[in-house]
Amino acid sequence: MNDQLQKFLFSAAPVRGEIVSLRSTWQEVLTRRQYPAPVQTVLGEMMAACALLSANLKFDGTLIMQIFGDGPVRMLVVQCASDLSMRATARLADGLTADNAAALPGDMTIADLINVSGNARCVITLDPASKQPGQQPYQGIVPLNGTDGPLHSISEVLEHYMHHSEQLDTRMWLAANGERAVGVMLQKLPGDGGIVPHAGELDTDTWDRVCTLGGTLSRAELLEQEPEVLFRRLFWQENVHHFEPAQTRFQCTCSREKVGAMLKMLGRGEVDGVIEERGHVEIHCDYCNQRYEFDPVDVAQLFAAHGLSEGIAPAAERRH
Repeated sequence: MNDQLQKFLFSAAPVRGEIVSLRSTWQEVLTRRQYPAPVQTVLGEMMAACALLSANLKFDGTLIMQIFGDGPVRMLVVQCASDLSMRATARLADGLTADNAAALPGDMTIADLINVSGNARCVITLDPASKQPGQQPYQGIVPLNGTDGPLHSISEVLEHYMHHSEQLDTRMWLAANGERAVGVMLQKLPGDGGIVPHAGELDTDTWDRVCTLGGTLSRAELLEQEPEVLFRRLFWQENVHHFEPAQTRFQCTCSREKVGAMLKMLGRGEVDGVIEERGHVEIHCDYCNQRYEFDPVDVAQLFAAHGLSEGIAPAAERRH
């Protein structure tokens, strides 16, 4: 089955839901970087969650989910555009590689992986593609700790975030392995939530009922069953309106031009220092592992073009 996200709306109550299944999108991430099993699990769950949240963006832009902390993992990042193009990466602690991290227990939670000191943070950024002058991306930050102590899963972190930052009751069930990353989300909307027209009174018990049904999902069931099977098992008695499924895909936005722009921001002196030390400048994209190399000629051309673009006149035309 192709990667897709299915949105649905309960007709008798202001409750919406989504189911996402990532196969090739997730595999594109894993073929570019090798991660220990527990890191795979957390990063895959973040990808599924990011797709679920991005599907409700009201603008053309990008949702960026980042977790910073300490432990074997220092950073986890997932980006998802409003068209559901995605990329993801994880940064391990210094000296820790996929090879020597292979012994990490497979059941490590995010508290073990990245929140050892209790100071880890989850940052969610909403970045519109078209911004007004001076407009900054919206950013929400929450600790990886709840009122009862450390949060142990991505679903707990995001439920906590949505409740406190967005004032939306949200439940998530996420799972990932080396093959798939999947997720189910339910949200209780304010007011009538734009529910589908129906006959009869609103069912005030729908939220509690569908959350109870969602709570019966096991990790194995999420990973083994296709979304339509899960939906039928959970909500076959509910009156639900389905929307057209949306496709997800892996897409990295890096390019040689963007790397060149970054080098120009560093400045000629800094880049020449690297050239003198190593003979070339080499940049690897953290997301897709693409390698970009600039030799001395490339650097000279890069900064010559940069000078012309800033209106620097050729030497023969300068006044002395």
